Amino acid sequence: MMIRARTDIFKTINSEKGNTTAEEVVARLRDMIQSGELASGDRLPPERDLARILGVSRPTLRAGIRSLTAVGILQSRQGAGTFVAEAQESPTLDTGALRLLSALHGFTSDEMFEARLALEMSIAGLAAERASSEDMAQLAEEIAGMYASLESPEQYLVHDMQFHQTVAAASGNRILTALMNMVATILFDYRSKTVKRATDLKQSAEQHHNIYRAIRDRNTEAARQAMREHLIETQRAQRMEVSEDVLENERTRNGKNSNLIV
Repeated sequence: MMIRARTDIFKTINSEKGNTTAEEVVARLRDMIQSGELASGDRLPPERDLARILGVSRPTLRAGIRSLTAVGILQSRQGAGTFVAEAQESPTLDTGALRLLSALHGFTSDEMFEARLALEMSIAGLAAERASSEDMAQLAEEIAGMYASLESPEQYLVHDMQFHQTVAAASGNRILTALMNMVATILFDYRSKTVKRATDLKQSAEQHHNIYRAIRDRNTEAARQAMREHLIETQRAQRMEVSEDVLENERTRNGKNSNLIV
């Protein structure tokens, strides 16, 4: 396949908010992929060029690309650049419908976690049966990335997501993988807002290591249970992060109110 790195198809983002956000970068790139302007295997222009063309800062562009990479829409290749995922990769379903249903019916985060638990336990078991040596190497690389980013929660979360995507791909079932990615993407978005308050990333990395070991040992039941224990602990950690976030916001509001002249 011929790899393109065209710049003429990209247009400046005119944000109604004044300062363009990473979410708007994500939306623009997703729209271009859905419309066919960007195709499977296409290479994005270099970061500096693309940021200038879109009219965004490089940190904003980088954050948008990280989000799309974390959910499998883009792929970063060392020394080669950033590419739209290849067609043979597991598909990532559009989360828009699930988000709409969630808003309409009031799906709770507990329900989302239960859905993810059911999907990923099955996926982990299949990965223990089917993972290739390349899958194992990728899992080990993501674990190394987690340990290397314990002091950088946002970067840790990217490695976390990519680990789960690799497990899903190793299962060999693209339908389960797509469903898992759809649910996990929403939970990823939720946690990205609170993960800076995480206090147990080392424990989380060790849990991922347990999942890896069970898959490497071809132990289906151990892989399922390691995934279950990890996701239950992840849910607990996010609840604590959300609670701390709420308390901090309340303290900030109260601090501002205390300075008001009454």
